[in-house]
Amino acid sequence: MAQNISLRISPAEAADENILKARIAQAVKAPISKINAYQIIRRSLDARSRNIVMQLQINVFVDEVFKDAFEFFPNLQNVSNAQPVYIAGAGPAGLFAALELIELGLKPIIIERGKDVQSRRRDLAAMNKEGIVNPESNYCFGEGGAGTYSDGKLYTRSTKRGNIIKSLQWFHYFGASEDILQEAHPHIGTNKLPAIIANMRKGIEECGGEVLFDTKLTDIQVEGDQLKGITLNDEIKIKTNHLILATGHSARDIFRMLDAKKIYIEAKPFALGVRIEHPQALIDQTQYHCGIGEARNPLLPAASYSLVSQEAGRGVFSFCMCPGGIIAPASTDEGELVVNGWSPSKRDGLYANSGMVVTVDEKDFAQYGFTGPLAAMEFQQLIERRAWSAGGGKLKAPAQRMTDFVGGKMSASLPDCSYLPGITSNLLDQVLTKEVRVALQQGFVSFGNKMRGYYTEEAVVVATESRTSSPVRIPRDETTLEHVQIKGLFPCAEGAGYAGGIISAAMDGVKVAQAVFRKQ
Repeated sequence: MAQNISLRISPAEAADENILKARIAQAVKAPISKINAYQIIRRSLDARSRNIVMQLQINVFVDEVFKDAFEFFPNLQNVSNAQPVYIAGAGPAGLFAALELIELGLKPIIIERGKDVQSRRRDLAAMNKEGIVNPESNYCFGEGGAGTYSDGKLYTRSTKRGNIIKSLQWFHYFGASEDILQEAHPHIGTNKLPAIIANMRKGIEECGGEVLFDTKLTDIQVEGDQLKGITLNDEIKIKTNHLILATGHSARDIFRMLDAKKIYIEAKPFALGVRIEHPQALIDQTQYHCGIGEARNPLLPAASYSLVSQEAGRGVFSFCMCPGGIIAPASTDEGELVVNGWSPSKRDGLYANSGMVVTVDEKDFAQYGFTGPLAAMEFQQLIERRAWSAGGGKLKAPAQRMTDFVGGKMSASLPDCSYLPGITSNLLDQVLTKEVRVALQQGFVSFGNKMRGYYTEEAVVVATESRTSSPVRIPRDETTLEHVQIKGLFPCAEGAGYAGGIISAAMDGVKVAQAVFRKQ
């Protein structure tokens, strides 16, 4: 049986295989010649002090045959002629629901309003270069959902929602590096994730499942309290008693359709704010305790941060921090401006960006006259339209230097920024509500006191970060996972308010697929 050991060693020691093996032999009290193999099963970095340490959990095989701790044999089977189950949305929830249905012997049919990953690239290029938004194909809609081109972080705190390791194993099975199984904060990268998502879709199709692109759920048919059918692209009617609704946090047309049909939904608080971008070198110097102008150790990854504070009676916190990344346009319609962030797999860009957001709720919505189930969504849309106007159109984003934002001054000049459509100097009080703006202003000063160098004129504040989570919750029964009113309708993941991020959405997709199976 493998011995499991923990080591705390320097990054240099961890990177040198001979030194690492010697430290392993010392830990298990055996000669190096007796160690047949070892496998790192957990890796994390402790940078709290100047003596930065790599923490490793390792399985060591002393005079034993190697056994892979990550071996994975999914039960992929031919479901071509099996009972079909319709899934609306090809994001992580929809894809993982499909894989689980295949393992359970059912045939998944995914309907996706957007395009496949390759075709989707052209629409993203049009957003970045020309400021043109395709409402059906963008950073939020299309194969793989919002996560495909939005960084590929695979970390979640939702440990009770399902099998995190199995979710990661699926990504590894379809082409991700084994590193994601080892890292405490796994990350694939936007440059690599599209190919993995395409492999996942091909795997589903090879088993007899179907993925229909450019196919939009436009209506559902209900008789009494039972789902009876769905309508696609306003004209194709399909009879079905089961639908997994995994359309994501930006499918406003779905929320409007449900509300118009008097199907119960409710407004949900969400987090609203900005993207803040610093030079990556500055974050490295702060987090790795470097001297001014000193570059980070090349053995260390681009540094990240996580910040939270209570300001003006509200929580202010960092969200989706992207070291070595870029800011990207995440709008889903003309006349609205949303920004997000992502990093390539190497996280080797010149800038570090993060969402910096404040929770808003029904009191904020009501101030602007928004009440009822769609109040949060309508408030969100108002802010995004303000940002579009303040930026001047064509997805240009309004921005201020951090110090000017705090001081309430128009920036005479702006630092270089990774946001490709471009930024324009404007006062963000034209975009954000006073409550959100004041909380952020105070928060930036507080974060500067906690983190040396964070509060600086070199940082740029870009509006607006508003798609942090769904503004609507679609309630479901805790046991059956069906909608509280409609049998056979299974609200799922981010769009229904039950997940936040790739892995939690994937796990919720699996959980809902199992609930559908139990109903067969």
